[in-house]
Parts: sequence; C-alpha cells; structure tokens
Amino acid sequence: MIRRRATLLAATALLSTPVAARAQAGWRAQFRELRYGIISSENERDAIARYQNLAAFAERKLGVPMRIFRGTDYAAVVEALRASQLEFAHLGPAAYALARRSMGERVVPLLRHRGRDGAEGYYSVIFVKADSPFRNLADLRGRSFAFADPNSASGFAAPNYFLRKEGIEPGQFFSRTGFSGSHEQSVIAVLNGTYDAGATFWNNDASGNIQRMAEKGMIQPNSTRIVWRSPLIPNSPTVSRIEVPEDLRRDFVAMMQAMPTEAPEVMRELSSNTAGFALAKHEDYEDVISMVQENQTRRRERRS
Repeated sequence: MIRRRATLLAATALLSTPVAARAQAGWRAQFRELRYGIISSENERDAIARYQNLAAFAERKLGVPMRIFRGTDYAAVVEALRASQLEFAHLGPAAYALARRSMGERVVPLLRHRGRDGAEGYYSVIFVKADSPFRNLADLRGRSFAFADPNSASGFAAPNYFLRKEGIEPGQFFSRTGFSGSHEQSVIAVLNGTYDAGATFWNNDASGNIQRMAEKGMIQPNSTRIVWRSPLIPNSPTVSRIEVPEDLRRDFVAMMQAMPTEAPEVMRELSSNTAGFALAKHEDYEDVISMVQENQTRRRERRS
C-alpha cells in the first residue's frame, strides 16, 4: 500500500486475465496488475469517476488490471513512485520537479497533454469573487491569499515565482497566505470568504479548474473573476520509473495515445481540453525545475 499520506481511491475489478495473455512472454509475466497514481488536484469522489474508465480501457488494451491510487497531497504520489509502489503516475510540472529531486533519473517522463487548441501548456491565474471590489493585482495588497499545494505548479510555484519577477514578494504583499490543500478547495475558500484571492490552473476561457467546478455544479458560473495570469507553464507529464520494463512503458504509451480515437469518451472524461498525448522528455520541464529551485533558495534565505 501507499504510505499513510496516500489514499486508495479505486481499483478496477480484478477480473481474471485471459490464459493466452498470461502465457505471453515479456512484462505480463512480471505484473499481475499495474498501479497508476494521480495527484490531489480534484476531490476524491470526482477523481474516482473520472479515472475508472481509464482503468477499464487500460485493462482491455494491456490485458492486466490497472488500479488507480490518489495521493492525499502531491508529494504522496511522488513518494509512492519513489518507493516503487506505482508503475505510472500523472504529475503536475512542479511535482515532477520534486520527483526529479528525490528520484533523479529514476523518474522517466513519458507523455504530456496536448490541448484541443494546440496549446503546449496552461496558466496559473489569480482569481477573486466576482462581486468583490478587487479589480487588479494591486488591489490585493494587504489581503489574504490561498495557494493550493506546495508542490503544485499553478497553485504555488508559478505565482510565487512570477509575482516576485514583477516585484511582489507574496509573503510581504499579502496580509496572510496559506495552503488550501487542492485547487478546488482554493476556489471554495475564496467564495466562502476564508481568503480574498487564490491561485489555480486555467487553460483558456472554456477550460480550467473554475470552469470544471461550474460544470460539475460545485459553484455557480461566473462567480469568480481573474485578475492576473502567469506566463505559459508546460502541460503536466505522465511518468514512470526506469525500473519498469521498457516494453511495458512502450505499450502503456501506445495505449494512451490510442485513447482519443479508440475511446474518445474516456479521453473526454479525463480532460475536456485534451486532444491527445505527445511524447514528453525531461528537457520540457527544465524551466519549471529552475523555477522551483529558485523558490526553495528564496525560502531558505528568508529562514536564515
């Protein structure tokens, strides 16, 4: 099991693998099931619903069951991957930076999302209540601010880094900052008045965390307003471990890349903004790693 910080969300039914598949040579002789980890950007119930059909599609394509695990925070998934308790994981860019720091070249980026609009990345945005008096970033001086997770790119690393590039030190500019625990919790915390503003992910006018929450009925449409947007952040990677057999990694990549044409309904459930998956490489995330490293350096300097 994943250590205490990770929560098992769902597992596909452990249907018996066909005899012919069990008899095949290669990675299937070593793996009775595959384990796929996801970060905690979404609430538990909805994450179960979104990933169940991916697990079923993977079993049909690969011939072995896939179990889905959700970490209680971003670091829990990285920890499980490092401890060889997962074969694959969907990470955010900053969580990949954490994995690279803790695992080195043992973590292998495989795929990254490709947007329907052709975008190679997404954004961090700062949002407020739509009926608040705050119209721009300057209006938030002396107000409270919600980050999502310490290892979230759009929910912490990017706004922390890019605000400083604009001459704003978040710890001094805002009266109070804190971590809500997830992107959805940040939105809820702003709407219920716990914080004046927060950071979350945003793809375009039609897609992002806030839009998804409205589609699910968690919040009212047009209940928030965006007052700041970051430069582009590279799309999130799906990763594996170097110890996972190369033929298994290859089959997994082929399965994921087949999904948009063979199971478009599963693709839509995973992400309404994703058209498919492009191959990922470590170099795609070097800027994010540098950003995270600089944030850490500044934090240590403040403590010294």
